[in-house]
Amino acid sequence: MTTRRAAQNGETGSATGSKNRSNALDAFIAAKAEIDTMLERLKALSDDHFETHPGEIHWGHVGTLKLYAGLLRQITDSAFKEGEHAA
Repeated sequence: MTTRRAAQNGETGSATGSKNRSNALDAFIAAKAEIDTMLERLKALSDDHFETHPGEIHWGHVGTLKLYAGLLRQITDSAFKEGEHAA
């Protein structure tokens, strides 16, 4: 179907494939930049002890960090094919 559309537009299948790869690369780089930004922000927040002070820690803080850890574990398990994503 892509080749047929490309032929109608005067493009060859090779040109369309190259354009699609270029678009995919651009989207990949944008998604990676978004992830990098989020990781930098999380690292800074972690370095600041998630904006808490030792004398103020309560179980709500623990629950919040456990939630964050669980969500990050889902990501790392998927990325590294561990946990439920293990082969």
